[in-house]
Amino acid sequence: MNSLIVLNKNDNVGVSQFIIPEKTKIEGQDISTIDPIPFGHKVCLKPINKGEPIIKYDQIIGFASKNISAGEHVHSHNLEFKEFERSFKVKDKKFIVDEKTETFFNGILRDNNQVATRNYIGIVSTVNCSATVTKMIVEKIKYSNILNDYPNIDGIVPITHSTGCGMNTVSEGMQIFQRTIDGFKNHPNFSHVFVIGLGCECAQVSLFDESLKKHNRIHFLTIQDEGGTKKIVDKVLSQIKNLLPEANNIKRTPESVSHLTLALQCGGSDGYSGITANPALGVAADLLVKKGGSSILSETPEIYGAEHLLINRASNQKTADKLLDRIKWWKHYTSINNSTMDNNPAPGNKRGGLTTILEKSLGAVAKGGKSILQDVLQYAEPLKNKGFNFMDSPGYDPVSVTGQVASGANVICFTTGRGSCFGCKPVPSLKLSTNTAMYEKMEEDMDINCGTIAEGKEDIEKVGSKIFDLVVSTASGNKSKSEINGYGDEEFNPWQVGVVM
Repeated sequence: MNSLIVLNKNDNVGVSQFIIPEKTKIEGQDISTIDPIPFGHKVCLKPINKGEPIIKYDQIIGFASKNISAGEHVHSHNLEFKEFERSFKVKDKKFIVDEKTETFFNGILRDNNQVATRNYIGIVSTVNCSATVTKMIVEKIKYSNILNDYPNIDGIVPITHSTGCGMNTVSEGMQIFQRTIDGFKNHPNFSHVFVIGLGCECAQVSLFDESLKKHNRIHFLTIQDEGGTKKIVDKVLSQIKNLLPEANNIKRTPESVSHLTLALQCGGSDGYSGITANPALGVAADLLVKKGGSSILSETPEIYGAEHLLINRASNQKTADKLLDRIKWWKHYTSINNSTMDNNPAPGNKRGGLTTILEKSLGAVAKGGKSILQDVLQYAEPLKNKGFNFMDSPGYDPVSVTGQVASGANVICFTTGRGSCFGCKPVPSLKLSTNTAMYEKMEEDMDINCGTIAEGKEDIEKVGSKIFDLVVSTASGNKSKSEINGYGDEEFNPWQVGVVM
């Protein structure tokens, strides 16, 4: 196996396939390493003068902060982030579904014609003050083992958090929170939902779709109205026990994959993320979109520097402007909080070979494949347009995925190079490893090894097809590794924006 991956003929850096000692002759390159090169890190292919751009993916990932010799390790010590102008081209594009290749999964058709991939009961807190009651209810159901008698119910999920009060009721933060709660309580993967408030909080239960109080799947209660902790716990437990036969009475039937919405996520990224797992996931996302399904890319700070690649794929100027507006908002948001858009990558990302946000973003965008960008959603805004969408969110994975699920995602694909572990009930989460070493080390947490691409054993298209097949089988009920390990009860994390009063 060649020691170095060169992604494009115009690149002036390559990526190491394994630890390369100093003074090692690089196969296919007229250079020898000057420094030891860690796995997944960059090697200079030709002399780069101070101030000149450093090119990877045929894109600028930063600028040389000093003169760099061929064979030298390229990382934070000699590569720096600088702002520069990017070119944008927007032409109106039409989204076309390939109706000749319809594919089916075994889904759960709800009475309102929504299609579920899982069948949970949800207990949702409107405020942190009702989180303890929410967890009490869930724990009592779990420890009673009553669900053992209802095999078609996947479990009971506590949706708790640290907010819901201390905020302006008409603020942007409240709007985001309301959309998030609404998105979860209305998610088809819940057969029934109990929304639990305290009673005096800012996030009153009346905020959450008053009209749905009459819906037989959704129940609204407050601790104060019910007479305290024990009374509300006993009441909800009684109601849950009565509805268990109904919740269990489901049957999986063949449903079009057009009902699937795939959340595209990455965390614990490394130098291989943009080479293996992310582009392979992009292939899978494109396959789903071609068959009438949808995908949601997010993490706005982690597409910064690569936004031009998305804008060039925008369906129209309006969609492009939406994305540019979110980038502008984030620049302002970071500046007033004494931060910058290059406050990323994280320490683990850097140990894995990523140096600047530009490099990380160029790899992250690959998860979105090559499909037309149909729309740009606000955080937790319901999906309106089939196909490839972008949802505004922070790069912090639990917050980002929470928004994607609230927007309607019913399967999650999460790429990782460092070994992130994640789940987000009520939606199954698949983990895609960027490199074989980590996959072998954490195989019980990883669903697919994409490191075979770097090793030349499989190409991106083949691995992408395998990911798509796994998405379909998981949507049909096969458990992911994160589900087997019990992840998903603690990862609900709504984006908190604005002043806490």
